Parts: sequence; C-alpha cells; structure tokens
Amino acid sequence: MLKVGITGGIGSGKTKICRIFQTFGIAVYNADTQAKQLMNTDHELKAALKDYFGSDIYHDNGTLNRPKLSKIIFNNSTALEKVNGWIHPVVVRDFDHWCTMQKSPYVLEEAAIIFERNLAQMFGKVILVTAPEDIRIKRVCIRDRLTPEAVQERMANQWTDNKKILLADYIIYNDNLRLLTPQVMEIHKQLLEMV
Repeated sequence: MLKVGITGGIGSGKTKICRIFQTFGIAVYNADTQAKQLMNTDHELKAALKDYFGSDIYHDNGTLNRPKLSKIIFNNSTALEKVNGWIHPVVVRDFDHWCTMQKSPYVLEEAAIIFERNLAQMFGKVILVTAPEDIRIKRVCIRDRLTPEAVQERMANQWTDNKKILLADYIIYNDNLRLLTPQVMEIHKQLLEMV
C-alpha cells in the first residue's frame, strides 16, 4: 500500500486538505491526534513521561496534564526532543497497524514534523501544505485561543516552508488566493496513477 505523508507548519491547513482527500475516499491518519491518545493509553509511553517529568504530569484520572507538558516542552528543547523521541516510535507502530486495516488505494498520514524528525523515508511521497506566516498565526490564534507570541514559540520548533519545499514531492498552497480542491485533485490523480 502506498503511504503518503502530508505535512506543513502549524496553521498551514493540513487538516482541511486531508478532509478534501477524504471526500475522494482516502483514509487519513492524524499523527497528532493519535499521539495525544497514545500518551493516555500506551503504558510504556506513560511510564517514560512520568519517570522524566514526575507522576504529576498526569491527572489523578490517568489523563495527561497537557497544558503543563506543553508549557515545559515549548520552552525546553531538550525536553521536547525527549518527548518526541518517545512518542514517534509508538505513533509509527500505531500507524503501521492502522494501515493494515485500510481499504483505500493509498493512505495519508497527517504529521506536522515529518522532515524535522527525519521520517520522510517512511512514505512513498510527501505532500507539503504551505501558507504565509501571518495567515498561519491568525488561524492558530483563533483555533487554539493562543496569543501570537505563543504561536510563534511553537513555530520556532518547526522548519520553515522554504526548507521543506526542497524536500517535498508535492506542494499545496493554502494562501487564500488559490483554490484548494483543484490542487488536491491533481495530486490525487497522480497518486492513483502510481498505485
């Protein structure tokens, strides 16, 4: 089965693009959503997080104290690397298992940091969704109720679009100027030809 990665910086519109692919019958795995679930359900991952950050990184009901973890990792690159190092192998295993249950001609994995984590080799092709930084900041401020400064802190942990463009197989421009569906349809057509 052809595995296609879809990536882009925070607020670029990856999820919106994935919804368009889903209208064509393509199965989509959201790595960020699954990672959040796995941090609450995977025993080894929970143990690693508790061991490193202390047991109070989880609430009494066993769910991750996400605001506390976010505050730590977005201001501490060492802690962020540790967490990513524990989460990504678990997500890769989960994605591989998920793929075995899909019936679409190819599958998409939506993940923000495919290039940053050197995961591009997992995929037959990688799609990059780009958008101007000011549009991305505005989108995330509205979506996540964050300040522009908080969004920029998160952006600082991701590569720039200019760096990712050099590595991507396909680029979708989500700049409020170009229509999205025709861009997705063209890529979808090319991917179907590959399978």
